Amino acid sequence: MRVKQISILLFSLIIIAACGKSNEEEILPLKVAKAYGFDNFEKVNSIAYTWNVQVDSVRIVSRNWKWNIKESSVFYADSDTSFSYSLDLPKDQKPQIDKGFINDKYWLMFPFQLVWDSGYSYEVEENVPAPISGTPSTKMIVVYNNEDGYTPGDAYDLYLDDNFFIKEWVFRRGNGPEGRAITWESEKEFKGIKLATEHRNDKGALFIWFTNLEVN
Repeated sequence: MRVKQISILLFSLIIIAACGKSNEEEILPLKVAKAYGFDNFEKVNSIAYTWNVQVDSVRIVSRNWKWNIKESSVFYADSDTSFSYSLDLPKDQKPQIDKGFINDKYWLMFPFQLVWDSGYSYEVEENVPAPISGTPSTKMIVVYNNEDGYTPGDAYDLYLDDNFFIKEWVFRRGNGPEGRAITWESEKEFKGIKLATEHRNDKGALFIWFTNLEVN
């Protein structure tokens, strides 16, 4: 009787382990975050960077940020001003520039937002040609709900390689049918986390890029 009980227990544990493994394999957003070093993010105290965008053929806009993660605060600076504010403030009390902070952080740390954010759903399609390179990719369609964030209902089509890195994405405002394809490239590693520092358009022109990166 004891041998039979042990056998049943072992069988049950195997089923539980198998189910756990299966469930984990289904969580593609977590795999993407881990590919970029999410497990090491707890070691990070602050991230500073300059977000740059090529607005047109002659104009570049830059914003300087330092996110003090442990203190839950943000320092912002541009050519005209600089100040700090707390991320713990109610949404209606935060400065307008917080919209810029969220936007720029998504361009730099979107893989981690897949774990930090909860208000989205996702679908997965396999062997989908990436819109710029045409490379067969895993396409993950991320759609945010209509309640959270500054621009609710936005969608992101991520084109992933076999290592779960984002190679291209298409941002679709309000989950509309059209968007612009942009690359994710030039990853650099800081304290075990990887950050894509350049984003190019379908013509290969640099569109958004990051400089002065410091991770402490």
